[in-house]
Amino acid sequence: MEYLLFGLIAYLLGSIPSALIVGKLGYRIDIRQHGSGNMGATNTFRTLGFKAGSIVTIADILKGTIATLIPLLFLADAEMSRLVIGLFAVIGHTYPIFAKFKGGKSVATSGGIILGINPLLFLIIITSFLLTLYISKYVSLASMITGVVAVIASIILNEVGLIIVTSLLAAFILYRHIDNIKRIKNKTEPKISWM
Repeated sequence: MEYLLFGLIAYLLGSIPSALIVGKLGYRIDIRQHGSGNMGATNTFRTLGFKAGSIVTIADILKGTIATLIPLLFLADAEMSRLVIGLFAVIGHTYPIFAKFKGGKSVATSGGIILGINPLLFLIIITSFLLTLYISKYVSLASMITGVVAVIASIILNEVGLIIVTSLLAAFILYRHIDNIKRIKNKTEPKISWM
């Protein structure tokens, strides 16, 4: 019963539309009507700028992190369950009940799960993301490569739970970026200009 409750809380937490809230409260803009229309940090950076994008990124990361920490308050042995419960935050971010089930691509929230479980692995993936972004200028490519790096690092760390969950997250992130992959191939994917 606890797991269902934690999963529901994590889903609702993930469903909080950070980009929509920041856009409407801070800029009187519905982020869904600008740029790619995506309700994630990348579109916020492009549409509203660095400050708004940074706020949304941090908020989306925290959704995943908080979801993994909630079970610690009630369960003694909660390592695997924390990872599974964290996945509900990703589902909430991607299909938010508070925003007509149309959310972001869950890269930041996925990173938040990893931060809550293994800060060392989080440091590895942040480094991978920033390095790939610096070289390629593609946020989407950096996101996908970082997903693969997370799986490889989990295997090296030999943590079964992390291997399973990072594999699921990486596969989901790749799926969510199918259109981006096509645009990268066609050389029509937008590049960042601030890094």
